[in-house]
Amino acid sequence: MRFGMSGAFLPGNMDRFTEETAQRVRALGFSGIFARFLENGPDDTTEAQCRRVRSILEAHGLTLYQMKAYREPYIHFDEAIRAEAVRRLRAAIRQAAWLGAHMVEVGPGSFNPRGAWFPHPDNWNPRAQEQLIKSLREAAPAAEDAGVVLSLEGHQLVTLRSAEVMRDVVDAVDSPAVRCHFDPVNWITLETVYASGAAIDRWVDLLGRRIVSAHAKDVVVEDRLVVHLSERPAGQGLLDYRTFLRRMHGLDPNIPVIVEGATSEQLPAVKAFLDRTAAELGIEVT
Repeated sequence: MRFGMSGAFLPGNMDRFTEETAQRVRALGFSGIFARFLENGPDDTTEAQCRRVRSILEAHGLTLYQMKAYREPYIHFDEAIRAEAVRRLRAAIRQAAWLGAHMVEVGPGSFNPRGAWFPHPDNWNPRAQEQLIKSLREAAPAAEDAGVVLSLEGHQLVTLRSAEVMRDVVDAVDSPAVRCHFDPVNWITLETVYASGAAIDRWVDLLGRRIVSAHAKDVVVEDRLVVHLSERPAGQGLLDYRTFLRRMHGLDPNIPVIVEGATSEQLPAVKAFLDRTAAELGIEVT
């Protein structure tokens, strides 16, 4: 099993990624990272900038598992806005190839102007799903040519609101370069939070080898009204990590499970929890 990290001390600008950054990742025992270089726009970032970061990663034996796309609205009903989002995604794919990234992590976007993962009634409009499929079909050839996978992340608040919708979208696009990023916390509801192992089993059975990457975080139910499900670092909530890691390893031991939502100070405890759980399951961490 491969454990990566995101956020924490990793910079939002690739020009601030240094030898010391790579050394910190390695010292924590992670084999790679998920980079959110959102300050480096897809149109104005040079190949030389990307290859500098790539050389540092390679020198330290680190893999760039994922690069974040630019939170574009791939579901927009305004065709000009949607087409521009696809153009920028193609530019991000080129950037990912320069960086040596295995994947570009892609969310569908939201009609909510306050955030790409925030709720809006049109996010669940059937037309939004059609627009997402259209956008991904247009971007997929660029990803195929670059040898980069688009790993789609879902959430119950956006168009990819369930494992069933994720399956339908991936299958409709029908490209080896468009797959599923699995973040079980994003689909947890009050009905499943206390039986997350069964939910994970059902989702993995449904999605199978469409899954190419995963996020490791956790979830709690707060003592507040009406319903408040909040994220926590892995190992500090209710998610059934034994089932989660077992199912990811069963799909492919090389699937990167990437820590999300942990501070720099929390990372050592999170990594120790993941290593301990993997060892209890007899899973080798590489």
